[in-house]
Amino acid sequence: MSATLMTKTAAVAALCLLALPAMAHPGHGDSVGFLAGFAHPFTGIDHLLAMLGVGLWGGQQRRGWGQPATFLGMMLLGALAGMAGVTVPGLETGIAATVALAGLAIALALALPNWLGVLLVGMFALAHGNAHGQELPSAAAACGFLLASAMLLCAGRFTGQVLAERLLRVAGVALTAAGVVLMGMN
Repeated sequence: MSATLMTKTAAVAALCLLALPAMAHPGHGDSVGFLAGFAHPFTGIDHLLAMLGVGLWGGQQRRGWGQPATFLGMMLLGALAGMAGVTVPGLETGIAATVALAGLAIALALALPNWLGVLLVGMFALAHGNAHGQELPSAAAACGFLLASAMLLCAGRFTGQVLAERLLRVAGVALTAAGVVLMGMN
């Protein structure tokens, strides 16, 4: 890795360190409708980075739509479990770990067999869905965060297909660093 690339990577990683714990899950008050659900993936840095990361990794692999579709379906199942009161110990740390793992997969250009990639993405989605379901326990909110998540996954996927491999790997390193920082904040 050249000195210039390392400097740029360090700068991106330093910017990721600005993610404050309070930014991860802003209070939603009494608002649990469609708009609150739609806004949540954009305002929760961990969710934003994870969904973009999963999309980037899928785009980098240039495979079908199995990963994004699985992510959305499993996120819905996780949300239903969260709405039903099912809690997962260490959920916030697990969510932060999904950011780090997605970043690592991108940085390494990890090409798993499709079934294994779909399984991994599905596990990520269960955690994110459970958190969404606990924080925004309504059907309208679920529709909102599913739509926003689909948009982020597609944006990441498109970017992963058009971005130069070197830049993708730098983004993966930055995501990994951000995920590690977020894990330390929980």
